[in-house]
Amino acid sequence: MTAVADRPVATVRRPDVAPGKLFIGGQWREAAEGARFDVVDPSTGATVTSVARAGKADVDDAVMAARNAFEGWAATPGRERARILHRVADIVRARADEIVGVESVDVGKPVALCRPVDVETTAEQYEYYSALAQTVDGATRQIPIPSHAYTRREPIGVVAAITPFNFPLILSSSKIAPALAAGNTVVHKPAEDTPLSALLMAEILTEAGVPAGVVNVVTGFGAEAGDHLLRHPGVDKVAFTGSTAIGRHAASVAGEQLKPVTMELGGNAAHIVFEDADLDKAIGAAIKGFVFNTGQFCMGGPRLLVASPLYDTVLGALAEAVPHVPLGDPFDPATVIGPMAGERHLSKVEGYVAQALADGGRIVAGGQRVDRDGFFFQPTVIADLPDTSSVVQEEIFGPVLTVQRFDSEDEAITLANGTSYGLAAGLQTENLARAHRVAARLQAGIVWINDWAMLDPAIPFGGVKDSGFGREYGPEALASYTRTKSVVVSLA
Repeated sequence: MTAVADRPVATVRRPDVAPGKLFIGGQWREAAEGARFDVVDPSTGATVTSVARAGKADVDDAVMAARNAFEGWAATPGRERARILHRVADIVRARADEIVGVESVDVGKPVALCRPVDVETTAEQYEYYSALAQTVDGATRQIPIPSHAYTRREPIGVVAAITPFNFPLILSSSKIAPALAAGNTVVHKPAEDTPLSALLMAEILTEAGVPAGVVNVVTGFGAEAGDHLLRHPGVDKVAFTGSTAIGRHAASVAGEQLKPVTMELGGNAAHIVFEDADLDKAIGAAIKGFVFNTGQFCMGGPRLLVASPLYDTVLGALAEAVPHVPLGDPFDPATVIGPMAGERHLSKVEGYVAQALADGGRIVAGGQRVDRDGFFFQPTVIADLPDTSSVVQEEIFGPVLTVQRFDSEDEAITLANGTSYGLAAGLQTENLARAHRVAARLQAGIVWINDWAMLDPAIPFGGVKDSGFGREYGPEALASYTRTKSVVVSLA
């Protein structure tokens, strides 16, 4: 996954989206109680369609369907699971225009971002785990007891995949693809703000040959469907991406039942610019780091730390460049910054900017809601905030960048590590020794050097501290969807 598109973007029109139903046991159905809720286009504020609102009975049915399908899917040879997952990737690419339209109208994601990032990364994840599906095996062990000893890697069972609003396609496939590769079945609860691509992916998975019940989708609200899914005794593992506050709750509930969990939570990454950095590259990476996905990126770089000799120069360059980053209709191929996902997200960002002013911050660029339909906020740069400000310490999750100065390498590292988060971090330097030295000291699950948002399904990512635990991507993710069983056969 890269942060910019390097290829021409085809014209994609806003789609007409049919009302959505639940997908349970290979069947499309209404919620048991007949409830529905509206899906809003964040670029206009208008209702796009409605989807079924799952309740407890629907979650029960979805978990039962996944449980009933588990034995057959787990017994399916890894090579056959691989073929199916590879077909998913092929279909995703073949239906790219359709997926881009649905994801963009649902999330407000610019089409210029959605095609090369969201759609292509989703296809790459299914490709990657289709290969790894053929590697789920154990090993023989030599022990002094006269025996034949070996290990087996076995699927865990029914996985609850609970995903957020900002990257619906990517963050669901990062769970579903390795879970399926390992032989598990899945109940997916997407964010209530952005449920549409989850339903489209259920259709694609079925088209690719995933058997009925192996993947189920329950659209609904966290306090109803999500919480019941977390607590369900038929769920064997929880894979969650979302806010730290909700993650604490999810981990606590899973802990009561001793379920394994993967938690990819909030972030507030520091991006350090040392005095020997290539300044043009550093400023480009800094802008990319905070406007990518309209700042709604848990691995974004909202805290820029700049060496004192460069501080005024960097602020001047940001003040000049940031107002010219294209903002507007996500279906315009020139758009880089789209809308926030909803009114409450926009209001939260407005509140942080107001707090920044109260804390003595200086607005260098932006700072206001955009006067148009939808939920748009100007890309904003704030200077001179104290490190104790909540605007520095907390996750804003919008197109807002704070800029602070430092006078030494040690001070930069102290500032970078000075929040409760530890998902990502980055630095700009031409000094190879410094690059490795600082990367080793940064408290983060992934560190980028001389760019931002360099991601690939082969590279694991995840958090430390309040950013969670466990890893997505890579063979590490596949391993987290298996249990190791030891078998010892006496030869005496």
